[in-house]
Formats: sequence, structure tokens, C-alpha cells
Amino acid sequence: MTTPFSTTSRTGRCQCGDIRFEVGGEADYVHLCSCVDCQSLSGGPVMSWVSFPLDALKWTGAGGEPNWHNTWPDSRRGFCPKCGSQLCALDDGANTIAVTLSALGNPADLVPVNQSHRENAVPWLTPVPDTRTR
Repeated sequence: MTTPFSTTSRTGRCQCGDIRFEVGGEADYVHLCSCVDCQSLSGGPVMSWVSFPLDALKWTGAGGEPNWHNTWPDSRRGFCPKCGSQLCALDDGANTIAVTLSALGNPADLVPVNQSHRENAVPWLTPVPDTRTR
């Protein structure tokens, strides 16, 4: 039996490198988010996200799994307790995990296809157009 890492595998880390991870499988829904939580957690106007199968994720760094902070009643964000880097978001009962593009080193092949929470977007930054196929 093959593992989820036998196809496409990517690595990521926090800014200080204490929390590292490996994720496999197909990347899904690369997008920017302008919700107030993403803005306040990032200190910027957007955060960039991509989802992967949860069972294809393993924490590989010395710091182990990130610390978690609940941002919604059924959703939490993972961050490094040493450097504060936001790494991921996980909804209760989900079979995918969203990781930040910055934690993956902003790979050129993962291009945002949409921007969620446009109603909170800053007016001076052009929104990412919705290019998803329906």
C-alpha cells in the first residue's frame, strides 16, 4: 500500500524553523482570504491558503505540532509558539487542512484562484478574480 506522500510531497515550516511539516496529495483551492481574522492574525490585508488531505500531513520539526488557537467555534489556527508564524487552519471534522502559502515558501505553481471575504478587502489592493472552473 502506498502512502499519501508517494505522489506529490511538499515541505513547509515556520519562520524560525522549529515547526516543520510535510504534506502530500493534491493541492486544493488556492486562494486569498480577507476575513477579519486573517487580517488581524497576519497583520496584513490578506492571507494565502491552500488545502491538502489531512491524512497526508505529518509534523516533522523539533517543535512537533503547532499550538492551536480557536478563531471560530468550529475552526482553529495552528501557529509556532516560538516565532508566531501562522501555519495552518483546521475545521472540526474536516478531512483537509489549509496551510499558508508562506509556510510552503510561496511556490510558483500554487496560484490563487479566488479571494474570499471580499467585503473586508482593502480598497487599494486589487482582488484576485474568481478563476475557478464550475
